[in-house]
Amino acid sequence: MAEISGKNFIPESFQGYTPDIAGQIGLLWELIKAPLIVPLLTLCVYICLAMSIMVFCERLYMGVVIVLVKLFWKKPEKRYNWQPMKDDLEIGNATYPMVLVQIPMFNEKEVYKISIGAACNLSWPSDRLVIQVLDDSTDHVVKDMVERECIRWASKGLNIRYQIRESRGGYKAGALKEGLKHDYVKECDYVVIFDADFRPEPDFLRRAVPFLIHNPDIALVQSRWRFVNSNECLLTRMQEMSLDYHFTVEQEVGSATHAFFGFNGTGGIWRIAAINEAGGWKDRTTVEDMDLAVRAGLKGWKFLYLGDLQVKSELPSTFKAFRFQQHRWSCGPANLFRKMMWDIATNKKVTLYKKFYVIYSFFFVRKVIAHMFTFFFYCVVLPLSILVPEVYVPKWGAIYLPCIITALNSVGTPRSFHLLFYWVLFENVMSFHRTKATFIGLFEAKRVNEWVVTEKLGDTLKNKSNNKAASRKSLSKILGDRINLHELGFAVFLFICGCYDFLYGKNCYFIYLFLQVITFTIVGLGYVGTIVPSS
Repeated sequence: MAEISGKNFIPESFQGYTPDIAGQIGLLWELIKAPLIVPLLTLCVYICLAMSIMVFCERLYMGVVIVLVKLFWKKPEKRYNWQPMKDDLEIGNATYPMVLVQIPMFNEKEVYKISIGAACNLSWPSDRLVIQVLDDSTDHVVKDMVERECIRWASKGLNIRYQIRESRGGYKAGALKEGLKHDYVKECDYVVIFDADFRPEPDFLRRAVPFLIHNPDIALVQSRWRFVNSNECLLTRMQEMSLDYHFTVEQEVGSATHAFFGFNGTGGIWRIAAINEAGGWKDRTTVEDMDLAVRAGLKGWKFLYLGDLQVKSELPSTFKAFRFQQHRWSCGPANLFRKMMWDIATNKKVTLYKKFYVIYSFFFVRKVIAHMFTFFFYCVVLPLSILVPEVYVPKWGAIYLPCIITALNSVGTPRSFHLLFYWVLFENVMSFHRTKATFIGLFEAKRVNEWVVTEKLGDTLKNKSNNKAASRKSLSKILGDRINLHELGFAVFLFICGCYDFLYGKNCYFIYLFLQVITFTIVGLGYVGTIVPSS
């Protein structure tokens, strides 16, 4: 019987045998390609095409609805009961409900004054407003600075409370939950939450609170985010495009059709009674905001999104901060979907149509399928199909549907339309991290509850004196912060596929592949976002 030696992959008696190692590898590839590789890759193509159709139908549905909303829907002030807040000389400020403002913080040295100052400047009677700074900082210098800022505003007559905890248990959810336990909160009817980089306009409460006063079935009024640093770099422009679509389309459609959407965690005002009925804040996932919204929605509460009520905030401008944020935003919803799918399906307080919307549209397509489809199809399956020409990928799935989906995504930020093609390439890169985080959430892997606070820079980059610190950084530190090996690995893989398509292919996919290689390489070498000098 023929034997396989240490230098041979196949027996010498095998038909077509060659002593050359490269020839043996080629022969082995031909042996397994037809019975194994082609059927498996074809199945992957069909799965990706099915996911593509799901994402396309979802985007098309939301596109049609948003057009109808803009053309025919009444404005929120006419759809719901709304009356402006008026001063009453006889009873004074008693007509104003008590409002609690919560500002959770963690080592927010660069931006803490922004949110505290904006909250203290809200146009609301001072005796009907309680401002609660929930400081979980571990830096004692920062804690002292925040406390002094609270004391400064308190000396001006503001009812501002500086609250700290012994531990960071539960992270943001734990801080918000602990903040609601204080006795003085029992007098408050509503709670508005602002992250440390958020700066609401003075009339925020006067525009939002009347919806809660005159519509007892509304639990949440969510504002739209605007970004003060969207023009800082290309990374922030890419984020603005994605988030503008989320607010302009996804939130608006959810509010108009189902009175349900995911709470964005900040820039929204809640009815405290709804929070309590839903079970309060829970720290079982990294998306405590979405968790609370889903539970409140299942109790029958309605949500209202106000697109013209806008709050300024800051986008993460370093790739490291953005990557951690996207991990949390992708892992958390997938993990919450795993934990709540059965509760949603068996709930008896909402309609079957709304349950289908929450399970299929809100969770399954947007939070799971959209990430996986983008990564697997454009970064894995399509490039591999070039190496295996026996696998057919229809052009309607590879080109036409993606172009329509991309065009539908562009409606949120018309001013960045010229960046649309690069946005697609960058989103393909980020889909790797989002897909990985989605699987971690679905299977509850070890990083499922990883919480890294998104770094806010404030005016740090304007302080040129910090630039000297860069020279003190070691080469290993610089490489560790900037080099991303996963992205560089995908760049090499796609480059090989692109070269093969250029030499032997017929569909000219190499044009896309080489552009995607460039994008992966730029990200892999750390040349995306701002570079913050540090000691």
